[in-house]
Formats: sequence, structure tokens, C-alpha cells
Amino acid sequence: MSLLSLFDPWEPSFSLVAVFFIAAALFARGSRRLHLGLPRQAAFWTGLALFYIALHTRLDYYAEHQFFIHRIQHLVLHHLAPLILMAAYPGSALRAGLPLRWRIALRRWQRGRSARVIAAVMLNPAFISTAFVVSVVFWLIPSVQFVAMLDWRIYRFMNWSVAASGLLYWWMLLDHRPSPPSRARPGLRVLSPVITMTPQILVGAIITFSSHDLYPIFTICGRAFTSVPASLDQSLGGLIMWVPAGVLEAVGAMMALRHLMRLSGSPRHARTKPKSGGRGPKPMLQR
Repeated sequence: MSLLSLFDPWEPSFSLVAVFFIAAALFARGSRRLHLGLPRQAAFWTGLALFYIALHTRLDYYAEHQFFIHRIQHLVLHHLAPLILMAAYPGSALRAGLPLRWRIALRRWQRGRSARVIAAVMLNPAFISTAFVVSVVFWLIPSVQFVAMLDWRIYRFMNWSVAASGLLYWWMLLDHRPSPPSRARPGLRVLSPVITMTPQILVGAIITFSSHDLYPIFTICGRAFTSVPASLDQSLGGLIMWVPAGVLEAVGAMMALRHLMRLSGSPRHARTKPKSGGRGPKPMLQR
């Protein structure tokens, strides 16, 4: 098997290709209009490429037949790819890539009641953080994982839900604006990874040190690497969820801390000290 054959789609999806094509076209057009710098463009294209590799190449075959590859796939979809892509702050470029009529229609829709209600729920920091954790932990319940790996529709929904929750979370965490207009306070963005990584580390540790096979579906379907025992496969998968995911969330916390320090030092957020006794300083007598 050649190296290039690894990029062949395992299960071709027209809808998936359409989403990637639209996102790429809008960003390319918007980045030309806004004259984005090379670092932001490189971050977007790298993140988009990682999403494509994880979802629409032969890696998906190995993810269906090897537990630790499955965890690598979700690490990319949930942590690495959205972290890199959202570091490009692509929202303004994607909006600028829309035709003028569509931008006007989008702005009008955002001012409507339905859009405000959806945003109040979907963009709520508590909802985003909960969805970020649940989208990983829920699919690791052995009975749920068993069904998801057998039904292609549930399997595809699983991957899409993991990617969507990752995009929402890292969008919230890497938001460089003050609050408001950001829905999450800068200090909360720094603390959020500590909260969200804790249950993931615990679940990863449980999987790593489990003495029995929690996911026999990979044995039933046939493992891609027959030389790797089921116990080792499971331990590697738990470690991937435990260590690299925690490192990436620590990186995100440091990036959020950098934004917090920048905002704290900005003139807009400088606070004057209260004057003692409610009196101001005495004016100097003029001679």
C-alpha cells in the first residue's frame, strides 16, 4: 500500500466534501478581502486539513478496527484540529467571503428572536463546556460504543458531534474579546480547561487500568493490527485520552491566560482607584 493511498476516502461522503469545499471557498475569498496574515491562514488550512484526514481518509477504516486509532481520531476531531483552526479566528473571514446579499440576510436573521434564542442556548458557556465533555464520555460507554460502531449512521453522527462540540469549545476558549461582547469572562476561559479535563482524565485512567476488555466490538469486527493484544490496544487508547488531551487543554488554558493578561492591561479595562472619604485631591493653590 502506497502512502498516498492512505488519503483515499474509506467511506466517501458527498455532504462532507461539500462542507469542506464551502468552508475553504468562503475562507479563501474572505482572507483576500481582509488581507489576513500568513499565520492565521496557515492555522485555518492546517486545522481544516486535519479535519479532512480524520473524517474522510483511510484513517477512518483503522479507527473502526482499532481502539487506540479510534481515540487518535477523536483527539484530532475534539482537540487538535479545532484548537488550531479556531486559533485563526476564522469567523470574520468566513463572513467576509459571503456575497453581500447573504451577509445582509445573515445580519437580519441574527437580529431576529429565533436567532437570539438559539444563540442564548448554543453559545452559553455552561452548555458548551458540558457538551464538550459529554460528547467524549458518552460515546465511551461500552454499550453505546458497541452500537455506534455497528451502525454507520450513529457512527457518523458520533464523529460529527465530537467535531461540532470541539469547534464550539475552542471558539469560546480562544475568544480574544472582553466580556461583553464575549459570552464567557476571560477568567472563566482560563479556568474552563481545568474543569473539562478532569472527567476526561478520570475516564482515560479507568480505561487504561481496566483489567478486562471494555470494547469487545473491535475484536468482533476484527482488529486492523492483529499483533496488538486487546489489553494493550485499550491501554493505549486510554493513555491517548488521558495525556495528549490534557496537554492540549493546558495549551488552550495558557492561550486564554495570555488573552486575560492582554485585556487586563488594556486602557479600556483600567480601573481608577476609589478616592478616600469620597473627596478628591485638594487643588494646588495658584500663586
